[in-house]
Amino acid sequence: MADSKISALPASTTPLTGTEVLPIVQSSATKQVSVANLTAGRAIAATSIQFGSGTVLSVYEEGTFTPVATQSTSAPTLTYTGRSGKYVKIGRVVVAHLEIIIGAVSVPGVGATQITGLPFTISENNYGGQGSFGYNDALVNTVYGCWCTGTTVAFRAGARGSGNDTGGWSAGGYLDLTIVYQV
Repeated sequence: MADSKISALPASTTPLTGTEVLPIVQSSATKQVSVANLTAGRAIAATSIQFGSGTVLSVYEEGTFTPVATQSTSAPTLTYTGRSGKYVKIGRVVVAHLEIIIGAVSVPGVGATQITGLPFTISENNYGGQGSFGYNDALVNTVYGCWCTGTTVAFRAGARGSGNDTGGWSAGGYLDLTIVYQV
């Protein structure tokens, strides 16, 4: 077999499975290396992945964002002890997880309690996404639900059926929340 550069090899229509063995010549000695060994421990980027059913997944992304505790009419003045946001986007679906720790509230806000700064705009307003609390003692009123609109999470607080969306943020409070929505 004549020596060839990889770029000079013909294109294959059959995807590699990882079990193929390639001869590698190093210092006049030929060594056998599997495709799996060449990619072990390395991320492989793909612009699209096709599943057996014919479904194509064209986007996979991971990242971070900074959530902001606020209110709809006027924003409170807060000191954060900590806050972070992470997300995974698969196709049109976003799973975002955020944590907010409120150190102090020097000026209370007015209106519906909210978090802004989600990493992507929700495709359908009002009830375009839903959240699940891991832990919550950062909100003044008892919260029994949340929904997403735009890049904002809005909370339903107070007694069930009261229509009370107000309440605000509590000093020393901690919020752990996961949101799932479509873009």
